[in-house]
Amino acid sequence: MLPSCDVAPPPAGLRLIAIGASAGGVEALGIVLRALPATCRATVVVVLHLAPGRSSQLPLLYAERCQLPLREAQDKEPLQAGVVYFAPPDYHLQVEPDGCFSLSQEEPVYFSRPSIDVLLETAAYAYRRAMLAIILTGASADGAAGLARVRQLGGSAWVQDPQRASCGIMPAAALKRAGADRVLDLPQMAASLALLDNAGDK
Repeated sequence: MLPSCDVAPPPAGLRLIAIGASAGGVEALGIVLRALPATCRATVVVVLHLAPGRSSQLPLLYAERCQLPLREAQDKEPLQAGVVYFAPPDYHLQVEPDGCFSLSQEEPVYFSRPSIDVLLETAAYAYRRAMLAIILTGASADGAAGLARVRQLGGSAWVQDPQRASCGIMPAAALKRAGADRVLDLPQMAASLALLDNAGDK
């Protein structure tokens, strides 16, 4: 049976929340990002699969739905607490051990650049137990290997219930490869994230 629960706060001590989404992800992210409280002190990093050659309007798209500042991640930029960053189109987004972003144009992963796997695997080494990875709706297996690395290094993993996702392929692949600490529908996930200010950041 898949692990699930109704509403419970995220793990204490979070410094990074990394979210991956693909097909159906624009709507799902709107629900998740809206739930983040203004008091959230974790850094939030989002990879949404976008077609190459298109400019990203994601910070503008979600600006009125999120209480935190939003921006597109820049190469060599230090991660800041309480900010939501989006991976730029056609670049892999990596988190370096020194707490800065780096961008690369290495080969796509599962035909995607940015890749969820690349973000999660690099962030897992930098943040370990202080990280929560979230896999939302999508149509590939991107994110499954990265989620496995997050859990291997002590981080936490939430996966959207595949049966309630717009496209269940990505969350199902993540569960098959890595499992999860919690399997949630979007309302449960939003309600849990809304408790971030009560979860503590010690």
